[in-house]
Amino acid sequence: MPRHVVAARAPVRLIGAFVDLCGRIPVSLPLLLLRVTVAIPFWKSGLTKFDGFLQVSPGAVWLFANDFQLHILGETYAYPFPAAVTLLSGLGELILPTLLVFGLGARFASLGLLAMTGIIQLTVPDGWQTYHLPWAAMLFPILAMGPGRIAVDAVIARYFRVRDHRASGCVATE
Repeated sequence: MPRHVVAARAPVRLIGAFVDLCGRIPVSLPLLLLRVTVAIPFWKSGLTKFDGFLQVSPGAVWLFANDFQLHILGETYAYPFPAAVTLLSGLGELILPTLLVFGLGARFASLGLLAMTGIIQLTVPDGWQTYHLPWAAMLFPILAMGPGRIAVDAVIARYFRVRDHRASGCVATE
């Protein structure tokens, strides 16, 4: 074989080895990274809405009453019941990311955060490129694929799968 053909195949082999190595990364690892990464901004935002345990921050209520507006079809609308919206959004921004990080009800948590992202998009329409689109891009794989094996959901699923096999008289193969 000519020397130049052998030299040309070396980079192809190197690229192939790299692709094989990347293919060995367990899918659960990037899913965990996505869960933690997308949870951080929601968690931080939720912390700003409270001054103590379930004590809504007056500043956050003021923002929902005076500054934040829903932008729908070219019109702007005030948030109804600003104190209740502040409380509910704050609770959602603290509970849903926590569930997501632990991987407990992760698909439901990601769906809830996607809904919140949609509402935030209606409130801050200019944030779609830098915030809302990346959040949605991180949440959709979790919604579609689940949280992976590094999650409470996976532990619960394994527990019930083993119980189902024992109840039916089958032996688990894993």
